[in-house]
Amino acid sequence: MDALPTGGFAQPKPSDVTWTHIIYALHGVGVALGVATSAFIVTSFLFGLPSIVAVVLNYVKRGDVRGTYLDSHFRWQIRTFWYALLWVVVAFLLSLPLMLVIVGFFTLWLAVVVIGLWVLYRVIRGWMRLSAREPMYA
Repeated sequence: MDALPTGGFAQPKPSDVTWTHIIYALHGVGVALGVATSAFIVTSFLFGLPSIVAVVLNYVKRGDVRGTYLDSHFRWQIRTFWYALLWVVVAFLLSLPLMLVIVGFFTLWLAVVVIGLWVLYRVIRGWMRLSAREPMYA
């Protein structure tokens, strides 16, 4: 493995880099299923088996990447999942009263689309930085 500008991070094991790519791929499959099917990106990402497996792997493998730049990617992936879930719940709760006058269905749909695009952005950005062997910053 080439020398890495780690910025003070320990050098990760090649197998941990591979695992991180696999986890991004699983998240990517979850997003792709939302794009390719009638599901929304965010609902496929949150409730699809690939992303659920990816988040479980994030928690299982997280200890292995502590102190390396990969830890920032694990944090990025975990936060993407949980924040997406949080924002979907908030959007649903805020749209619920408006559903009585039909407007809520549109606002919920719009929120889900925007959150889905945010998830897509985070998966792509994270995977690109991983491919460049760079840590994720906020």
